[in-house]
This record gives sequence, C-alpha cells and structure tokens, in this order.
Amino acid sequence: MAQKIELLAPGGDIDAIKAAIASGANAVYCGLNKFNARNRAANITFDDLNGLLRLAHQHQCQVFITLNIIIVESEIPDLIRLLNKLVNTSIDGIIIQDLGLFYILNKYYSSLMIHASTQMTTHNEGQIKFLNQLKATRVNLSRELNINEITELTHAAHQHNMLTEVFVHGSYCISFSGLCYMSSLHGGNSANRGRCSQPCRDQYQTTSQGIEFPLNLKDNSAFADIAELARAGVDSLKIEGRIKKYHYVYLVVEAYQKQLKRWYNNEALESSDGMLYKVFNRDFTNGFLRGDIHQQMFIENPRDYSSTHLAKLKDDFSTEGIARAEEALYSEKGLLRQGIKREIDALSVNKAPLALVLSGQVGSALKIEVKTPEHHFELISEVRLMSHGIKALDEKQLMTRFKAINDTEYFIESIDLKDIQSNAFLPFKELTALKNRLLYIINDSRKTYVAVPKPALNKTKPQEIEPTLSVIIDAEEDVELLKNSNVDLYYKLPNHIAHQANELLDLFGKHKCLIPWFPTVLIGDDYGDAIAFLQQLQPQRLVTDNTGIAYEANQMGVDWVAGPQLNIVNSYALLTLQENFNCTGAFISNEINRQQIRNITRPDDFQLYYSIFHPIVLMSSRQCLFHQTIGCEKERMDEDCLISCDKSATLSNLKNTTFTIDKNKGEYNHIYHQTHCLNTTINKDIPNTFTSFFIDLRNISSTTKLSSNKKHLVTLFKQHLQGDKQAEQDLKKCIYPSSNGQYNTGL
Repeated sequence: MAQKIELLAPGGDIDAIKAAIASGANAVYCGLNKFNARNRAANITFDDLNGLLRLAHQHQCQVFITLNIIIVESEIPDLIRLLNKLVNTSIDGIIIQDLGLFYILNKYYSSLMIHASTQMTTHNEGQIKFLNQLKATRVNLSRELNINEITELTHAAHQHNMLTEVFVHGSYCISFSGLCYMSSLHGGNSANRGRCSQPCRDQYQTTSQGIEFPLNLKDNSAFADIAELARAGVDSLKIEGRIKKYHYVYLVVEAYQKQLKRWYNNEALESSDGMLYKVFNRDFTNGFLRGDIHQQMFIENPRDYSSTHLAKLKDDFSTEGIARAEEALYSEKGLLRQGIKREIDALSVNKAPLALVLSGQVGSALKIEVKTPEHHFELISEVRLMSHGIKALDEKQLMTRFKAINDTEYFIESIDLKDIQSNAFLPFKELTALKNRLLYIINDSRKTYVAVPKPALNKTKPQEIEPTLSVIIDAEEDVELLKNSNVDLYYKLPNHIAHQANELLDLFGKHKCLIPWFPTVLIGDDYGDAIAFLQQLQPQRLVTDNTGIAYEANQMGVDWVAGPQLNIVNSYALLTLQENFNCTGAFISNEINRQQIRNITRPDDFQLYYSIFHPIVLMSSRQCLFHQTIGCEKERMDEDCLISCDKSATLSNLKNTTFTIDKNKGEYNHIYHQTHCLNTTINKDIPNTFTSFFIDLRNISSTTKLSSNKKHLVTLFKQHLQGDKQAEQDLKKCIYPSSNGQYNTGL
C-alpha cells in the first residue's frame, strides 16, 4: 500500500467540524473566537472545544487550533490566559504566525506542537531551518510553489524531523500569504489579523484588456495531482475553507478521501470529481503547482461557478441554460445538505458525564469511586479523614475543589456523599492531590500544567537616543548623489540575483558604504544564489525581510536586522529574534499605531527601526499582473519573465482609487498604494525609542510627487529629526499627497 497522507479539513463552526469528521478527515483545523486568521468564520468557543476534541479523537481525527495572526502587545495577557487553558486540553497542535508566540510557546508551553502557518510565507530551505530552530513540528508551505520546489522543501523538512502540508483545494490568494496589506490599507481590515475583506475579488474599472475583475484567480485544485504530491513526500493535504458551510466541507473531504483511497490501492486516479463543481467554486486551476503560471488562471467572475459549469456540460450556455442549471443544482444541493445534516446531527459534541461516589469514616482513608463512559476506578487518600478542620466535606466544597474537571472532556454529573461520615474533614492540600491524580487518569496520563503569568520583560533603562537617518536606494546614481550625506545607505536587492550578481558585487565593492537589503521572497535557485552572493559579499551588516537569509546570516556571524515585512508588533517577537538568531535590531511594523508601538519593550543591546517615508507595497505576487491590465504578448510566464520584465501599469477601483503595478527586472509583481507614506510625527510622539528612521528613495511611482531632488529631501529629513519645525513643514510641501492612515488607526 502507498504511504498514508493526512487529509486536513477546515472547520469554521461546529457543524463544519462534525462534517469533516463524518466524511473521513484525518485532521481538522479550527479557530476559537479570538486570535485566528478567519474572523469571518463562525469559529468556536473554548466551552465547545473539549466536546469537539472528544468526538474527533473517538474518530481518530486530530484537531489543530489556529492562533495564526500577529498579536499586539496589549493582547498578550488574554493570549496567556487562553494558552493556560489550551495546554491542559488534548489538542494536537497550534497553527501560528507571530514570532512572539513562538517565544512564549517554547518558553512556557513546550508540550504544545507548533505548526507554522502559511502566513509565514515559507518557500526556501533556510526558512525551514529557521522554523526548526523555533521548534516548529510542521510547516504549511507557500501556495505558489511548484511540485519540484515542494519536493525539495519536504526533503529539507524531513531532514529536520518536520512535516510539510500543502494547500490542495480552495481559494487562491493573488498575493503571497502574509505579504498582503491591501485590505489593511483599504478598509482597515488587516489580512494579518484575519480580517481580509478580499479587495482582490472586487470589480475594478475596465482595463485596456476589457477585464473588470483583474485580480480574481480561479480556485486551487490539486485533485488530479495527488500522486505527484505523494511522491514529493508531502505529509498533509490541506483543504481551504473555514468560512465555508458544513456541506461544502463534507463533500470536498469525501471527494479527496476517495481519490486518496484509489492511490493507496494502486488504482488509476480520477482526473476530476464532478461533486467538487457542485459546491462553491470559481472554476479550478493547478497552475502554481504545475509551474505553469498563465492568464487562464484568472476568472472574470468572483461568484460561484457551479451553475455555469453544469450549463457547459449540458452544452446549454445561454442565460436561460445557466438559470436552469442553477435551479437544478439548488434542488440537488438541498437534498445533499439534508442528508449530510442528518448524519452530522447524530454526532454528539457533548462532554462526557463523570460521577463521583465518596465513602469513608473519620480515622480511615477517603475513597473516591470515579465513573465515566470509559473509566471506572478508585482513588484513596494518603491522609485519613479527621473530625476537625477548616471545612467539612460537602458537595459545594467538592465542586469547588474539583471544578478543573469541567475544563476537560468531562463534566461532573453527580457527587454522592451518602457513605461519608458527617462532619468529616480532609486538608485542602490532600483534596488537590486527589484531583490531580483523577485528572491524570481521565486525561490519558497527560500532565496537568499550572497556569503561568504573563512573561516578564526586562525594561531597558531610559536613555536619550538621537536617531540616525537611513536611506534605501536601488540605483547607482543615487549612491553617487547621497554617499557624502552622512546617512546610512541601504541597497535593495532583487528577488532574482543571479543575472546581476557580478554587477552588484562590483557595486558593493566600489561603494563600501552600501548595506545590502534582502527581499521577502527567495524561491528555489534564487535563494541559493542569494546565499552565494551573501557569502561572497561578506557584509558587516544587512537587513532582510526573509527568514531564510536571517538564518544564514546568523550562521555566518553577520549582524542582521529584521525588515518591516516580518510583521513585528510585540516585544516577544524581538526576544525570539535576539535570543535564537542573534538579531541585532528590527523594524517595527508600519501596520500598528502609536499606542501599540509605545507598548513594545525594547530588549537590552537591541536596536529599533521604523520607516517614515516609503512607497506602500500592498501585495507581492508570483502571478503576472499585466495579462489582465495592459496585456502581454506571452500567454504564460517563463524563466525570462522574472529576469527581464520591466514595466508598470495602473489599476483603478470603482471608487477611483488608483494603484500602481510595478515589475522591475529580477523582481516579482508588486502592487503599490496610490500615495507614499509620510510620517513626520512619530519621532515626537515616541521619543527615545528608535535607533534609526528610514526613508525609501527607490524609483517607485505613485501619485505622490516630489518637488525637490533626493539630496535636498535627505537634508530636510535630517533637519526634521533634529527638531527643525520648518523642515517638517517643508517636507509636507515637497512630498504631496501622502498618507499615514495605519499609524493613526493601527490593528
């Protein structure tokens, strides 16, 4: 028989979780009503959890809890309270994104299995090593990877005793996960907080190619690719859909389980499953997985494609034909839902009853008989019952002392005291010991953990800080212009470095003042080439938005700074980077506001950075964004696209907001906000916090106009940081229009 692969299903509410279990999922991932990346899902409460765990484990189905958002400092106490509960449940893993949560889990909750979320954008071997050092036991690989890249990363993960999971069905994001800020900037709903409003699915003003939904991708389906994923060694196949209803979960899981069964039995695999087209879909593509990134991965309608597909099958693609198909599907899905609902309603998510029968006389040991559906055992106290004490044994006292049972998969149904001598006493300490022994048995010999307080932070001694000005550039002429301006100069490297490596090495050799800045996405050979470049360059310092480069920099002993796209928003993330990877400093995310920044504690001997002027990247995509906007002579992308394509376009939504699509040689497609960010208040709002403020003078266009040359702007920014009020006014006149919404609203 072929290797067993986990089928991992979404569970947005109780019915969806029951549907996943009933249809044969090997594991289900679900969110509680806080700290998870699907706020639009119904989610479950902690009170629901233990009953669901009991049901799932009875059906050999694991349960993973999603805590996969970035967590601001003020939320840490609530997070700790939740973890203190979760650690004493039978959950099988926690899916996380926040670097600070890695620190907290490793230091205080080591019994919990850590799964790295797709929001961590894991796409190279260095990132696997980075996550391994943070004790992640599995990683959800980026959705944009092809089968060869998945194979290589799975091999790397297995070498470090980590598992890999891959999304095989459901919605695609046009952006690399974890790197999309479009919803955050336009509507205040951050994707890194589980609130994505999906502006990529919106209608836009018709492009020159006649497209109204230019960012709308078809859904992902690897149904026909199970064999390739199995041969790649992938451990888990993950279905997207925590906002989908129970019938969707049931039917998709059932279809994939049937396909897996064919694989296990060495039978021919189906190329498709008609049932997948009868639940919500936007049509399907496996373009990323196949490494065939092309225009047909897009679809002009973001709504349900089911009836259109059925009409096509019947060769009745008229408006009336689609309406007939929709009516037929509605009727069929109604019957399916009824049958599925009857099946899942038969599954109970109630906790199991537990009965206590106590007996004993003064001078003898207390006996507690414990009865549950699975257990029947007796506990005997080590201390004898006494005729005096603080409080005599009664039902109220026992309910108080044993209330922790109600936070398990059981609840106390009854306490029988009729065989206890009246006015018998037992020390509280002995009752606690009996409770702990009872919990150990009913929890399958799992240790009970005491609650931990919020982890203490060592506050840095207040000191006067005069922040420096740092400048990010991407052109040699800017080096010549600014190298004598008494600023730190950072040079942004491309995603694909190989074709420019010699030229860039010459540039850094010629200008020793330059500090390299490594990009967020480095896939496959691009990661290897970036490491080779780093080893040749041997810089004293670097900035990186990629954790794979961070890992390698630490191995080489290079001082490194964590870039802004690592989404750092709390003190514990800083400790993670400092203590595990010898990070010397980090950017604080531009997504959080002034108060959220104020709450962060800087570790000793650690530098904090913040960008005060920059183009606002909304998303980064492996897909070509020009097919749908201004057109391209190629129908599909090839190796030369990343290397040589150098063009830009604009895109406007129905509210007349204009976005810039920018693609430089060696880089992926990016979409930028209509204006640059300009923040001239943070240095006054939060003094003596940041070591350096950054300005980004790369040649990326927006509606923001610069009425002064770059050298003069640098002078004005330096004067502004020195407290020159006129310089601040001059900056606002020279840079217009601009925006600073995230700093004002935050997460």
